[in-house]
Amino acid sequence: MILRHAYADDELAHLMAHDSDSFNRWEAGQRLALNVLMRGIEARRRGEPFTFPDAFVNACARLLADAPRDPAFAAEALSLPQAAYLAEQFELVDPEAIHDVRLALRRLLAERLRAEWTAAFETSTTPGPYSPDPVSAGRRALRNLALGYLMELNDTAWHARCLDLLEGADNMTDAMAALVALANTDCPERQVALARFHARWQHEELVLDKWFGVQASSRLPGTLAEVRALLTHPSFDIRNPNKVRALIGSFCHGNHLHFHAGDGSGYAFASAQVIALDSLNPQVAARLARAFDRWRKFDAGRQAHAESALRRILDTPDLSRDTYEVVSRALA
Repeated sequence: MILRHAYADDELAHLMAHDSDSFNRWEAGQRLALNVLMRGIEARRRGEPFTFPDAFVNACARLLADAPRDPAFAAEALSLPQAAYLAEQFELVDPEAIHDVRLALRRLLAERLRAEWTAAFETSTTPGPYSPDPVSAGRRALRNLALGYLMELNDTAWHARCLDLLEGADNMTDAMAALVALANTDCPERQVALARFHARWQHEELVLDKWFGVQASSRLPGTLAEVRALLTHPSFDIRNPNKVRALIGSFCHGNHLHFHAGDGSGYAFASAQVIALDSLNPQVAARLARAFDRWRKFDAGRQAHAESALRRILDTPDLSRDTYEVVSRALA
């Protein structure tokens, strides 16, 4: 039996800030973040203004103040629910509202707690050479989370510093955190970072998969065009399942905003790739087609685009049994 108490926001904020049990603090924070995000998303869908409660911001400030005692916990507790999880809470999903409201909360926390994030970043440095021990891993997690929030400030000094962090990183955790932050920021350092990362790691296939995935998952406008361009990149090979998963799979399964674009461009792209892959690797094509599984949870316009894309796949001559089963089940 699972017992749930209908805590008010102020009660959740108090538990998040002060409970003596770390799990209770984390759970209260996640419930509160979910509550305020869902209210904001509903308001955004109705075209109404929305605000976030000061109690949530203040509770986050308290978590940051306590962070030196357990950086790993603070990093988990201060991470907002992901877009895909938020989508599961609604009968009718609005990807743009989810993205806009979640980003608005991230930017509010970045602005209101700038000094606290900066302190967390500066004090979470791990001295000496890289070590995978839990204490060092916790410090890296908090430092990289702080970096992500600070990059929301659109501060050119942090853009430059993030690029320096990428180039000076002695481990892939820190390098990827900096690359992800830059890949989601419209600044001159973005292209420099992507180009230099590729030049450094172009002979390491597993690292290149991460490079493709970071770009395919970007929230920036124009991401689909970049993904299309990367299909012709010398380092990409559509016959290599790992590369397909890294680039095409990351976009279709991991980019909630752009895969579910209102104009249907994400669905059209996915259907074309499923068709192209089906004759090369039916199993990979079928797994990619699973990105359409929840297409009926979206608005009528998106449903029409998704259904058209699915029927386009189904009408492909000599379609494999693997892909046929996935697509026909989705349309049933």
